[in-house]
Amino acid sequence: MIQDIFPHKLDNSFKNLKPNENDFAVYFCGDSVLVKEEKDGNYSFTKIGQFGSKIKFENYVYMFSVDNERYFLLRNGDLSGFTGECKLLPLSDVRKMKYGYFKKMYFLICTAWHLHSWYVDNRFCGRCGRILIHGESERMLYCKICAAKVYPRISPAVIVGVINGDKIIMSKYAGRDYKGYALLSGFAEIGETLEQTVEREVMEEVGVKVKNIKYYKSQPGGIDGNMLAGFFCELDGDDTLTVDKNELAMARWFRRDEIPVEDDGFSLTFEMIGKFKNQTF
Repeated sequence: MIQDIFPHKLDNSFKNLKPNENDFAVYFCGDSVLVKEEKDGNYSFTKIGQFGSKIKFENYVYMFSVDNERYFLLRNGDLSGFTGECKLLPLSDVRKMKYGYFKKMYFLICTAWHLHSWYVDNRFCGRCGRILIHGESERMLYCKICAAKVYPRISPAVIVGVINGDKIIMSKYAGRDYKGYALLSGFAEIGETLEQTVEREVMEEVGVKVKNIKYYKSQPGGIDGNMLAGFFCELDGDDTLTVDKNELAMARWFRRDEIPVEDDGFSLTFEMIGKFKNQTF
């Protein structure tokens, strides 16, 4: 899946570190990320030393390490002294880097974008309006005036494989760029468990009841910054589907031998579909 970058290992624990010239800088401009294109077609980030002395070290915020490489988010600064040969890669193109050799870079960009978006959305205290400051002992922002603390936002969502014998519900989203097949899904609401989210989302999207809800596996949500929890469950009662056309373009029962997709080695959705299709879950 997206987080499986073996033999590389991500260390996302908070450290109050200062950068050096050989660390990597991650810089976002709008919905694009600054990258260097390698000869083999892959991409890499730029060393901090190439950004020049006009950018102060306090403009870099430590994010994570991969193996022995340290990555810092460049939040602000004058780029006129930049000496590297790089380009701004739109996130829409980053989404095409999901598989094989590019997976590590895709995962790093997604994780960095998640933190970048959180910082951009939380420049000011929501309680008193003052500027928020970086914490020194944990990954959070705090207000010196009213002592409010803000932690990274992670939105929990469920992916649901609804099973009825040798059939599973597959769907397509309505009004989204992605037009392929998916399982049912949705975000958790205030005051409900993830199992209750499964029951509610299935009822809202296709109008059936479920039972024997079993947790399968979780996955970070990529560029969207979610936390996806996968569940399998069984149909409870009538199998007639009433599709919510505001959410779904289509949904129907697929027998195992009808399923038109395979596990892509990347997404929780397709791993779950593959497990059902091959009877290995």
